[in-house]
Amino acid sequence: LAHAIRLLLEYTETPYQERLYRPGPAPDFDPSDWTNEKEKLGLDFPNLPYLVDGPTKLTQSNAILRYIARKHNMGGETEEEMVRVDMLENQLVDLRTSFAQLCYNPDFEKLKPPYLEQLPRKLRDLSRFLGSRPWFAGEKLTFVDFLAYDVLDQQRMFVPECPELQGNLGRFLQRFEALEKISAYMRSGRFMKTPIFWCTAQWCNTK
Repeated sequence: LAHAIRLLLEYTETPYQERLYRPGPAPDFDPSDWTNEKEKLGLDFPNLPYLVDGPTKLTQSNAILRYIARKHNMGGETEEEMVRVDMLENQLVDLRTSFAQLCYNPDFEKLKPPYLEQLPRKLRDLSRFLGSRPWFAGEKLTFVDFLAYDVLDQQRMFVPECPELQGNLGRFLQRFEALEKISAYMRSGRFMKTPIFWCTAQWCNTK
């Protein structure tokens, strides 16, 4: 959940320090590196990821994205743009949640075919929503494009041959990766593409 946040911080050239919490060894994956700290950080809803910016302390990944976006006028400017951002944000959360539920389920192999069966329709809906616009809200990049990139890139990793990720959505992914600051970040030693999920997931749980 921190990946889109890192991308936005890098794009906006916001200095940041990252605190990574390490699990203990298998099979228990002791979470005490995090649990020993979580109640001491002054967070209203202790969770990961979190952001501390001076007196401001935030959890919930999309709230963090919106906070950074407001500082850089990247939340949509017109009512139409803001409506598109709000709708897409929630649509992407639905897709990401269903994907995570699949990947953490012990019946992963059994549930994978039904997931793959309904995925093309969801991707076609996203492609139609993007239309001929360069970015999902319109002509200007907004924070929801960072979330969209993260969610769509995960699907591309999961189903590399998916036709719905080759056309309009594929070109969106290429445009995003070609952004100067994003491209530089992806070439840097700071870039962390995987793991996507925690150690107990059935897919992409290691580097």
